Amino acid sequence: MGCLMALSVQAQTDSTAKSTAAEIIQPQLRPSPLALAQYKTETCYLKLTYGQPMRKGREIFGKLEPYGKIWRTGANEATELTITKEVKLAGRSVRPGTYTLFTIPNPDSWTIVLNSELGQWGAFNYKAENDYLRVDVPAQKNDQVYEALTFRFEETEAGADLHLMWDDVRVRIPFAFVK
Repeated sequence: MGCLMALSVQAQTDSTAKSTAAEIIQPQLRPSPLALAQYKTETCYLKLTYGQPMRKGREIFGKLEPYGKIWRTGANEATELTITKEVKLAGRSVRPGTYTLFTIPNPDSWTIVLNSELGQWGAFNYKAENDYLRVDVPAQKNDQVYEALTFRFEETEAGADLHLMWDDVRVRIPFAFVK
C-alpha cells in the first residue's frame, strides 16, 4: 500500500512569505481492471490473468469482437494462463508453463488457442506459428447477461472447467488433471 503526502514549503524573502504546494498525482484507474481466476489442488495450480472489459450496453460477439477473428480474450494485455502440472485441455495434453490465451469466437463454437509468446499487448502481433495448441469448444447462450467479462473455474470429477462469461455468451473450457 502506498502513501501520498502533500508537502507545503514556505520560504521567507525580504519579509514576504511565499507558499508552494507539491502537486499530488492521482493514480490512473484502468477502464478495464486486471482480474484473476484461479484453481488449486494439492498437485496442480491453474491461474488466469486477464483485463476485464465491461459491456456498457454494446453487443459484444459478432459486433465489438467479430466472429472468426483472433481475440486477446480480455482487454489491454493479452490474457495469460499458468499451469503447474500437465493437464488435458478438451482432451489434448498441455505441458506445465505459462501461455497466452487467445480465442476465435463464432456463434456456436469457439477456438481456444494457447500461444507460446508471452507479454503481448492485445492480439496486434499475434503469430499463429507460435501456437502451442488449438481446440474447439461449444459456445452457448446464457440466461443471464454478464456486464463484465468474467472467468470462473468450477470443479469437476476429472479436474476443473474454466467458464468464460460475457454478454449473453458462455464458453466452457474443460481441464482434466493427468494422474
